[in-house]
Amino acid sequence: MQGVKKRLLRLRLKMGRARPTFRRLNTLKLKRVDEDRWRKPRSIDNKIKLCRKGYPPLVRVGYRNPRVVRGLHPSGLIEVLVYRPEDLYGLNPSLHCVRVAHVVGRRKRLQILEKAKTLGLRVLNTVGVET
Repeated sequence: MQGVKKRLLRLRLKMGRARPTFRRLNTLKLKRVDEDRWRKPRSIDNKIKLCRKGYPPLVRVGYRNPRVVRGLHPSGLIEVLVYRPEDLYGLNPSLHCVRVAHVVGRRKRLQILEKAKTLGLRVLNTVGVET
């Protein structure tokens, strides 16, 4: 299973690089329309909806990532958001990695980092914290 997951993570990375940027309708013409926010085209005459040549691509199911690796961290581990040191119990170091919530203060963050180190868990956001 580990080899399959590794192969699918590489495939996900390759698919992400090849995936087009989906544009909202009229973002090329109108400055007030935010191009980052996708809205489904809804009109019988809409050329993007009809997938006409020369128009931006439409969001489709075929652009999705493989189901096994969907939502995983690039390392292949499941990300777990942690607010307190007690949240670390029951996590498996070979399956889970830890991200400390941004609302956690410095003192509790240091406690979480210390506990994660003893349990052998990988912490993703340790930047700016001196241990």
